[in-house]
Amino acid sequence: MRLRTKYVLFVTVIHIVLLVLSYFILEKNVVYFILTEVFVIVSVLVSLSLYRQLIEPINQLRKGINAIRDRDFNTRFLPTGKQETDALIEVYNQMMDALREERTKQEAQHFFLEKLIQTSPTGIVILDYDQQLRQVNPKAREILGTETAGFVADVTGLRPGTSRIMRIGGFHTYKVQKSNFIDRGFPRFFIMIEELTNELVQAEKNAYGKVIRMMAHEVNNTVGPVNSIISLALGNKEIWNVPGREALRNALQVAADRNHNLNQFMRNFADLVKLSPVRKQNTDMVALIRSVASFMQVKADSQQTRLLLKLPERPYHVSADSQQMEQVMINIVKNALEAVGEAGEIRILLKPEQHSLSVTDNGKGIPDAISEQLFSPFFSTKRDGQGIGLTLVREILLNHGFDFSLKTKQSGLTEFIINF
Repeated sequence: MRLRTKYVLFVTVIHIVLLVLSYFILEKNVVYFILTEVFVIVSVLVSLSLYRQLIEPINQLRKGINAIRDRDFNTRFLPTGKQETDALIEVYNQMMDALREERTKQEAQHFFLEKLIQTSPTGIVILDYDQQLRQVNPKAREILGTETAGFVADVTGLRPGTSRIMRIGGFHTYKVQKSNFIDRGFPRFFIMIEELTNELVQAEKNAYGKVIRMMAHEVNNTVGPVNSIISLALGNKEIWNVPGREALRNALQVAADRNHNLNQFMRNFADLVKLSPVRKQNTDMVALIRSVASFMQVKADSQQTRLLLKLPERPYHVSADSQQMEQVMINIVKNALEAVGEAGEIRILLKPEQHSLSVTDNGKGIPDAISEQLFSPFFSTKRDGQGIGLTLVREILLNHGFDFSLKTKQSGLTEFIINF
């Protein structure tokens, strides 16, 4: 039973009793009866006044509770002039001001945090309570592409507060760090993806550049004089006129050839270190690709491999160093030819509307175990490979500012993509 109902019932019973008693007074004294009736009327009026004063704070409380339930923190009550009610109204208004200020502050912080996440140059992946994917910011979506689910599965076992270095897309290197925060009393996890490619590439380049320069210096200092001595010896006819020295002459000739190969080997490395600066000009990629395809067609025909071109009819120009980009295309197609072997297929697709170029082959593909090492300096899967080809491609494309990737898709096709 409500308090209001109890009060009305109590007042009603009291006044009924008074009216019954006044009836008995009427038989004895009319004056007392009139006075009693006046008293009852006054009592009813006072009871009604007290009822309104009692119920008003309760109504105010009910309105305030409804406003809080509806999360309407803008509702305020005006003072009534009654001390008890005004005290309650003052406390309620102060509470609503504090709630409104806190909500405004939280909304501002939430908006700032959401804006920071969305515009952050660091990839951020937010997980739910069960470490399932909840939110991915644009940078992380750009980095991961369609590999988001697999990436989350790979880093699920990473302990909070720890990090690891990963390669995504075969070339780009990232620092992946897992952290947690408290949401509604329970821990939730988020993953930050920070690109380290440029720093690592520069460190690698400085390291192998120094080594190559030292090797080239020592090889030249040794091979030069030796070649001079061998050339003088081979050119002296008096030495070889003596019978029985044919084997020695052949051995010296082999040594000279090996020295020549060693010089060529070192020049290849030196070219990588001394790569000339990019001289950008308006380059028609359609004409460049057709030229490279014509050059590599002989090699493709020799191993019965189809070289298919899908190019626009109109020229597509990019700002690039034509000689260096030609070298890039030759290396990419050459690697594709070596990957497909006999009776394969290579497709070169240029998409002007997407500003991208792809070279796809149906070769043996890239094993997962080596996919992260493809662009590492001097790494090669070939028996006699020097690991220079893809490293040179990497250097040229980085110097041009072109993004690129190399990976084997689920269809089994291996695709090299360049984004201009």
